[in-house]
Amino acid sequence: MSNLIDLWLPILASAAIVFVASSIIWMALPIHKNDYKGAAAAEGPLLDTLRAAALKPGVYMLPWCNGGKDNAEATKAKMAAGPWAMIYVMKGNCGMGRTLGLWFVHLVIVGVFVAYVASHANLGPAPHYLSVFRVVGAAALLAHAGYALPMCIWHAHPWSLLPGKLFDAVVYSLLTAGTFAWLWPKAAAAIPALQG
Repeated sequence: MSNLIDLWLPILASAAIVFVASSIIWMALPIHKNDYKGAAAAEGPLLDTLRAAALKPGVYMLPWCNGGKDNAEATKAKMAAGPWAMIYVMKGNCGMGRTLGLWFVHLVIVGVFVAYVASHANLGPAPHYLSVFRVVGAAALLAHAGYALPMCIWHAHPWSLLPGKLFDAVVYSLLTAGTFAWLWPKAAAAIPALQG
């Protein structure tokens, strides 16, 4: 575990760089401009219905089939009639500060696991930039893109969002790989296991 402590600089630097890049991608580029849709005139009635339902925070599936324990014919009819929906109910106000803080923590966690993989990849005492870049890039891509496809398959995210999610993942992975490869020689020099 001490190797991870020795790799603190690329872990934190990559998290900070990806954090800034994600902010630029989401605020300045048009790629995610149409990811989410408003409910237009239906918003008021939908919000009133949700308030009246007093649902606890969680994820709700509509229609609910209860694993076949309900009346099978009624469930089949609800499923056929549609629409299907997945509703995320969150508590409290929508605070970006907390969300951005959690996003940064997530990026640090990704960096820790990427460092773990890279530190066990037998890169040698003074690995070439490209060697570190390839290992870290592959591990980071798994972390950033690994759940993009299942989100479309299991969580009803529109398939049109997949290219944008993959674009983000590739950018984040390249930045993480570049940061680790750039800072690796200094970090690797402090790791006895990597010095032979």
